Amino acid sequence: MSYSIDLTGRVALVTGASSGLGRQFAKTLCLAGATVVLASRRVDLLKDLRAELEAQGGQAHVSELDVTSVRDIQASVEQMELEVGPIDILINNSGVSQTQKLQDVGEEDFDFIFDTNVKGAFFVAQAVGQKMLFRARASERDAFPGARIVNVASVAGLKALPQIGIYSMSKAAIIHMTKAMALEWGRYGINVNAICPGYIDTEINHHHWSTEQGKKLIQMLPRKRVGQVSDLDALIVMLSSPQSHFLNGSIISADDGFAL
Repeated sequence: MSYSIDLTGRVALVTGASSGLGRQFAKTLCLAGATVVLASRRVDLLKDLRAELEAQGGQAHVSELDVTSVRDIQASVEQMELEVGPIDILINNSGVSQTQKLQDVGEEDFDFIFDTNVKGAFFVAQAVGQKMLFRARASERDAFPGARIVNVASVAGLKALPQIGIYSMSKAAIIHMTKAMALEWGRYGINVNAICPGYIDTEINHHHWSTEQGKKLIQMLPRKRVGQVSDLDALIVMLSSPQSHFLNGSIISADDGFAL
């Protein structure tokens, strides 16, 4: 006897899919059977990932998306649904960060973080959520198969961390945004949850863990290790699946106990 989750027939949009966690989320959902829409500004990297997924028998599509432009978001979501079909799953992952003391933050620095992490995340979820709501309202009672939105927050949204205060504020906003969306949309079969990853080793920060500062940080972690991108695979598939129907408004830490 075994247990498995099959996402065959479901369409998943992953923003920020060109690298890091977004890339891994896309690969994992595709492996679980979903048709994946890869969205990012870096189309060349998305095309490479699409080729990799298709070589493994998966179905993937590429969509250029700038989440700092509301007009681009709306146009892109319309085009995605025309080309691929209704979006059943949104992995709302696009995000940026920078290290900076609060007293040194300028208006441009603040806008750089909040335009992507908060404004961008909200309007992506809104554009996709509007489509989900339309289908839910148009369906007969209990006929709507349900939809899933997973907002990618951070342990920094749960615990203030030094020199990334603006980033922490932006991810705290994502956590509250998740709860608000879950409250309004849950009655329509749209489950909205958030994950809060801790320190994860990705191609973007891989070099940092071998530096003196990186080694000191690792020693401060509960089990003195950083996570691997694959450590979130089971969580992202579960939250994207029909089996997660009783999870709505959940804020799930995936940080190896760092926020305790």
